Amino acid sequence: MWARQKTVRWICNWLSERTQRVLTNASSSSWKEVTSGVLQGSVLGPVLFNIFTNDLDGGLEGMIIKFADDTKLGRIANTPEDRSRIQNDLDRLERWAKTNKMKFNRDKCKILHFSRKNGMQRYRMGDAWLDSSTCEKDLGVLVDSKLNMSQQCDVAAKKANGILACINRGITSRSREVMLPLYSALVRPHLEYCVQFCALQLKGDVDKLESIQRRATKMIKGLENKPYEEKLKELGMFSLQKRRLRGDMIAMYKYVRGSHREEGASLFSAALQTRTRNNGFKLQERRFHLNIRKNFLTVRAVRQWNSLPQTVVEVPSLEPFKQRLDGHLSGVL
Repeated sequence: MWARQKTVRWICNWLSERTQRVLTNASSSSWKEVTSGVLQGSVLGPVLFNIFTNDLDGGLEGMIIKFADDTKLGRIANTPEDRSRIQNDLDRLERWAKTNKMKFNRDKCKILHFSRKNGMQRYRMGDAWLDSSTCEKDLGVLVDSKLNMSQQCDVAAKKANGILACINRGITSRSREVMLPLYSALVRPHLEYCVQFCALQLKGDVDKLESIQRRATKMIKGLENKPYEEKLKELGMFSLQKRRLRGDMIAMYKYVRGSHREEGASLFSAALQTRTRNNGFKLQERRFHLNIRKNFLTVRAVRQWNSLPQTVVEVPSLEPFKQRLDGHLSGVL
């Protein structure tokens, strides 16, 4: 009990009698007292916020996802009863906010409908009707109602092209020792951000991103006139499409044999043993009629995982798996 009281006093002392000011170059504002909230940029701040919002989902029937101060509520709504349950959940969230003397920013609360047959039901939070949206950004990824990721691809391509143009204008050296690290560190991360979620479905999107890597390899001295595949081989690189496959297989290893096995058990089922030779860790392939579901990681990556040789998947840790996987993919077209 004494330790608990001491911890409470410590937190109260940290939260009370705080002041802050704004610094701009060599100028600063006067000190002002902070009367609410927790100190941003601290380690304890997010912990206290998570404790405070821990009971936010109490009594909700739908699925709620919380990440810092971003909250998403969703569920399948095929019937009027389903839609009524969503509204009831929104009412519960509003009551929670009032009880805890907080407010949801209703201007940032949007409804994102999925499915062509969606009834586009309207919902309210408190006395305000929420606006519908066709596309929203979630943790840096643009998610639209079609889930085809074309808008996210356009944004990624624009950012990567802009950075590549800056490198082209600002760097005089065209040696591979200079250009390859710059491309790998500054350009390619934009093309591969969250690729396990952003599964490219359209050939035009795939080609759009690949063309940026093609352009980057053309900028390297001595490789200008060589075919793209030959450039990649000489530079020790994979195409972006093959790198996405590599990323999928690394994620699958974590789910099947690595640090995320507990989560993987709820996502995948082991395949029934057959007389045919396999890698010993084959998974059951599920079939779906919707193209959207076919592009989910839990569906699209299973067949490629099952086709990996036993010498690749049998290794006991992630780093040796990556090395053997790279050797295997080097021989795959």
